[in-house]
Amino acid sequence: MAETSNRRVVNPIATGILVLAALYFARSILMPLAFSLFVIALACPIQMALQRRIPRLAALLITLLLVVLVIVIVGSAIVWGLGELSQWLFYNTGRLQAIYASWTDWLEGHGIAIVSPLGELFSISRLVGLTHSLVTRLNSVAGFAVLTFIFVMLGLLEAEDLQRRLRSSSAQPQGEMLLHIGREIAGKIRRFMVVRSLACILTGLVVWAFTLVAGLELASAWAAIAFALNYIPFIGPLMATIFPTLFAIAQSGSWQLALIVFVGLNVIQFAIGSYLEPFLTGASLAISPFAVMFAVFFWSFMWGVPGAFIGVPILIVVVTWCAHEQSTRWIATLLSGGRQST
Repeated sequence: MAETSNRRVVNPIATGILVLAALYFARSILMPLAFSLFVIALACPIQMALQRRIPRLAALLITLLLVVLVIVIVGSAIVWGLGELSQWLFYNTGRLQAIYASWTDWLEGHGIAIVSPLGELFSISRLVGLTHSLVTRLNSVAGFAVLTFIFVMLGLLEAEDLQRRLRSSSAQPQGEMLLHIGREIAGKIRRFMVVRSLACILTGLVVWAFTLVAGLELASAWAAIAFALNYIPFIGPLMATIFPTLFAIAQSGSWQLALIVFVGLNVIQFAIGSYLEPFLTGASLAISPFAVMFAVFFWSFMWGVPGAFIGVPILIVVVTWCAHEQSTRWIATLLSGGRQST
C-alpha cells in the first residue's frame, strides 16, 4: 500500500522533470515551433480573407510579407534606438569618464572600493570577447528566424486542409472540440497582441513627450526603445525604465534628473500596464498577475528572451485549454485574475 502511494507521488514528479528537461534541451526545435504557432494564430485570418479574393499561393505570399514587415518594424525600432544611444555614448566618453571618477571618489570616501577602473571595461580583450559573443548570438538568431519562417509557411499552407480534416465525420467529436478550442485560443491571442500593440504605441508616445519635457536627450530613441521592449511583459518595461534612468545620470551627472526620469517612467508604465491594458482586454483575458510574472520568468529561464516574449501566449493557451476540461477547470480558475469564461 505504501509502495503504491509512493509511486503516485514519484511518477508525476519524474514526468514533470522529464518534460522540463525536454523543453530545455530541445529548445532549438520547440522554440521555433512555439513561435510559428503563435504567428500562425495571428496571421491565419489575414490569409483566409485574402484567399477569398486572390489565389491561395498569392495570399500566402502577401501574408508572409506582412508578417516579415511587422517584425522588421519592431526590430528596427529597438535597433535604431540602441544605435542612437551607442553613438551618444561614443561622443560623450570624456563626460562619462569624469562622472565615473566623481562617483568612484564619492564611493571610496564612504568605504566602498571599486575593483576595476573604467578603462578595463573597454579593453581590447573584452571588446573581442563581446564581438565574438555577438556574432554567435546573431548566428543563433538567424537560424531561429529561418526555422520559424519555414514552420509558419508550412503551417499556413496546411491550415485550411487541417480544418477540413478536423470537420470530417471520422474525426468527431474530438475534431469539432479541437476546432472550437483552437478558435478560442487564437482569438484570445489576437486580442492580447492587439491590446499589447496599442499599449506599446501609446507608451512610446507618452515616453517621448515625457523625456522631451524632462530635458532628457534622445527622446525619440527612448520612445522607440520603450515601444519595442514593452512587448515583453515585466522585463521589457523594467529595462525601458532602468536604461533612461542610468542615461539621465550620465547626461547630468546628478541624481535629481535621474529621480525625475525614474519616477515618471514608472508612473507611465504602471498607468498603462495596470489600468489601460486590463480595461481593453476585458474579463476574457483576465489572468492572475502572479501567473503572468511566473510565466514570463519561467519561460525566460527555459528559452531566454524569446521565452519571455512567448510566455504569456503560452499561459493563455494553458488557461483556455484547462477551462474546457472538467478535470482541469480548477487550474483555469486558479490562474485567472477574475471570473473565468468558457
